[in-house]
Amino acid sequence: MGEAGGGSPDKRELDLTELEVAFDRAITKNHIWMAFQPIVHANQPKTLFGYEALMRSRDPQLVHVGLILDAAERLERTTQLGRMARAQVATEFSKATAERGLVFVNLHVRDLFDPTLTSPFSGLTRIARRVVLEITERTSLEGIEGLADRVAELREIGYAIAVDDLGGGHARMGHLTPLDTDFVKLDMSLVRDLDSHPVKQRLVKEVVSLCRESGVRVIGEGVETQPEADSLRDLGCDYLQGYLIARPGPPFVDPV
Repeated sequence: MGEAGGGSPDKRELDLTELEVAFDRAITKNHIWMAFQPIVHANQPKTLFGYEALMRSRDPQLVHVGLILDAAERLERTTQLGRMARAQVATEFSKATAERGLVFVNLHVRDLFDPTLTSPFSGLTRIARRVVLEITERTSLEGIEGLADRVAELREIGYAIAVDDLGGGHARMGHLTPLDTDFVKLDMSLVRDLDSHPVKQRLVKEVVSLCRESGVRVIGEGVETQPEADSLRDLGCDYLQGYLIARPGPPFVDPV
């Protein structure tokens, strides 16, 4: 649903009552909004492939997305937050021209089984063939029953599936095989200073080779420098995302 950042958290942790008041305010006062960051072709960095939708907050207490996500988990309201975010994405992207490409939408693992993802009355379902559901870095897939069947159902509707942060965090590819996956995103810890780290370069090359054999496309995210972008391109990465391309912003930011 979004990447952390954009402000300093309240130093004192709110109790559950205070947290619920703050969370309700953020929801009802439209303090939560969706930014969109471009994703471009690695070989043609001015050519747009799509966007990632990233949650942002302007709430005075839940001042960045990490606090919003933590609040939703503590209050057991991740479903409500996810539905609200996806509704905003659907509203914005349903108006976008075909030239804007695909939209990557972050999912909490619980949201994979949300019935609104497959409801014909859902705005996101109506544009499913332009949507990539991205399993976020905050969650593990360990012990999730029926995962492969649910992913197959979502792909049948038209959604594509992305595995986030490959090379860092949870080992998602142990649970989602290449047959279940359309895209993988390289963890930014692999991307950072890639041009000056031979070990990282070998690892990225191996990942790209394995993905290519399975028809899975690779996105390098968190790209901040031209040498990082050049290295990812030379190693066979398909797409690039990061501040070098453009910062997230209101719909729709163009690559710089």
